[in-house]
Amino acid sequence: MIRIVTTETPYKVGETVKLSGWVHKQRYLSKVTFLLLRDRGGIIQCILEKEWLNFRVENESIVEIIGDVVESKKQKLGVEIHVRNIRVINKCQKAIPFEINQSELKAGMDHLLNHRTISLRHEKNQAIFKIQSVLSQSFGDFFTSHGFTRIFTPKIVSQGAEGGANVFSLNYFGKNAHLAQSPQFYKQMMVASGFERVFEIGQVFRAEAHHSSRHLNEYVSLDVEIGFIDDVKEIMEWETDVLKYMISRVNDQCKRELEILDVKLPFITEIPCLTLYEAQEILSSQYQKASPEGDLDSEGERLIGEYVREKYNSEFVFITNYPCETRPMYTMPSNDSALTESFDLLYKGLEITSGGLRIHDYEMLLQSFSSKGLNPNDFASYIEMFQYGVPPHGGFAIGLERLTANMTGVGNIRGATAFPRDLERLIP
Repeated sequence: MIRIVTTETPYKVGETVKLSGWVHKQRYLSKVTFLLLRDRGGIIQCILEKEWLNFRVENESIVEIIGDVVESKKQKLGVEIHVRNIRVINKCQKAIPFEINQSELKAGMDHLLNHRTISLRHEKNQAIFKIQSVLSQSFGDFFTSHGFTRIFTPKIVSQGAEGGANVFSLNYFGKNAHLAQSPQFYKQMMVASGFERVFEIGQVFRAEAHHSSRHLNEYVSLDVEIGFIDDVKEIMEWETDVLKYMISRVNDQCKRELEILDVKLPFITEIPCLTLYEAQEILSSQYQKASPEGDLDSEGERLIGEYVREKYNSEFVFITNYPCETRPMYTMPSNDSALTESFDLLYKGLEITSGGLRIHDYEMLLQSFSSKGLNPNDFASYIEMFQYGVPPHGGFAIGLERLTANMTGVGNIRGATAFPRDLERLIP
């Protein structure tokens, strides 16, 4: 017999089926034993009677069940399985470090992460990562359907793309190398190579010593770069459109997961936009909140998120016109040379995106590197291409874990990361 999965195959009452999975929970009565079987599709109730009445096995053991499909209006699936035969494939040999057959995991984050394989068995955690999978897939599908080419760029590099010291260094056959902070340079190189429109889904690394619930040292970045872009608003429109598409796909494909998490996704029509100056003025006048020079801090982002939700009924807001000193060296200056054609996107008061126009003029780029105190010779392989004709271009990057965490209501970004890497955690 071919194994079926609990929620992926329509059941026919009276047919005999084979299922395999984990023993989620058992309940013993005098004349019947109830066994809940869990697999990737969900949970189904199995009934053990007669010769199987006294069957006992530890929860989380792997079993194979052959049984008859019987109608049951009390069950969510509308059926249950009356067992003909049950076979233990692999017995659980160790005490589970926390209860995973409850509606919520009652353990601290560190304990859950120390036993990640077990905590990932919980249906709420599985729902989070199934949604994350659809977010990633739909991001790629959207841009592929619009003529973008998916690229794969190096994660071992000679220089950090963002400048600064927050890079992980390593010995590369006697040479000094780094883990990539961003695929930024390579995205631009691919645009300049004639591909014009590219995207990448890949890991990036930031050597920042944070202990916060919103930072990771390794995360997945959804990156886009677009050639022949003259207006930063066009880039923001691209991001608005891809987010609409990603949300629609999650709504279509993850109904069960959204129900498990009790989550309703935002409906996007148009994302409101504030300049950084306007956002800082709102914080000052409405919340008596001072902001750091040329930026918003985490509390400021949260308060702006609340303000926009109340005023515009939006979970999202673009913040634009950041000053040159707080943006990377490749960012295009505005007509007001102190500001840039750049933006961040906040979702529920958390930055999930940075983006903007890039400098495509060779002389302007040299000047920008020098103004940041960077030696252009250290970035020669990147800067050289701008002598060969590069179109106006721009792009953005979405942090997948932050997007997932906010979308699913996870309070800590580690909950939206299968195996997080932070200041303390290197295993599992």
